[in-house]
Amino acid sequence: MPSLFEPLSIRGLTLPHRILVSPMCQYSSTDGFANDWHLVHLGSRAVGRAAVIFTEAIAVLPEGRISPQDLGIWKDDHVDFLSRITTFIKSQGSIPATQLAHAGRKASTAAPWLGGKPVGPDQGGWTPIYGPSPIPFADGYQAPHELSQNDIHSVIQAFRESARRALDAGFEIIELHAAHGYLFHEFLSPLSNRRADQYGGSFDNRIRLLCEVAVAVREVWPERLPLFTRISATDWVQDGWDIGQSIELSRRLKQFGVDLIDCSSGGNLPGAKIPLGPGYQTEFAERIRREADVLTCAVGLITSPQQADHIVRSGQADAVMLAREFLRQAYWPLKAAKELGRPVAWPVQYERARD
Repeated sequence: MPSLFEPLSIRGLTLPHRILVSPMCQYSSTDGFANDWHLVHLGSRAVGRAAVIFTEAIAVLPEGRISPQDLGIWKDDHVDFLSRITTFIKSQGSIPATQLAHAGRKASTAAPWLGGKPVGPDQGGWTPIYGPSPIPFADGYQAPHELSQNDIHSVIQAFRESARRALDAGFEIIELHAAHGYLFHEFLSPLSNRRADQYGGSFDNRIRLLCEVAVAVREVWPERLPLFTRISATDWVQDGWDIGQSIELSRRLKQFGVDLIDCSSGGNLPGAKIPLGPGYQTEFAERIRREADVLTCAVGLITSPQQADHIVRSGQADAVMLAREFLRQAYWPLKAAKELGRPVAWPVQYERARD
């Protein structure tokens, strides 16, 4: 089996190693525009030699933002500053990536340091919000407007157009965000999708939207570039979305041009009992990799180089994504390479501090 610091080829790209920066919301945008904060935040992880650097979830429609301060890619004007970020990331030998998203019924909420609760138009939020069924996420949340079939087609078109803009901006990997209780996950789970049309009810119907979006994105996303999808492998709630359904979904997505499944969990229902612990979601990546025969990425409380290397060497996943550990240590790959005794090219400006 390969190690953490061996290259990984996916379509026409070769990742220099297998440490990826996970999408992490920064709540620092105005009207969807990237700014200097995003340049420095993402650029510093490139200086730290991460193989792939994902932006935060980037909204394909203004009403698809988690918060009023989320990044967006719903208009061509967003492309210019994003291009500045991708240019810098590439200059450091890293691969720029973005996660296309729609927050669904969890839209229009405040930043965590402002309480994280739903906000109305008087606080910069909006109404209505949208979902598969008019079921609010939790007490105090808006009841979402149920998407009509025309609305659904508009969402699919928004993802297609956003993928085109992502290409124009210089991104080389797209990830579809189908996890954590946002729109696609809401359609997948029978606990949030109570529709009676072709987008609800049976497994085939509940996965239809995500599959149609994958097809639409592939129509504009070049064959040489990878397409990832992040899923919540389980709701952690009885009779909800589970690992068995995730395995079958992953098989289907592979047929539609998805190259890697990024395996997270939870987020669709409040109060779910999640057994947190080091690498607690890695078993999902391992099962999907083995049973769906698709590349996977493990994410969730991965903190040490030895742990990350073991995940890859043991075949549990093909790569790892780190989130909070990259907030603590922007140059984590350099630390990992030193601890594991693997050569990594430091920025020439920092070579004098290597030892």
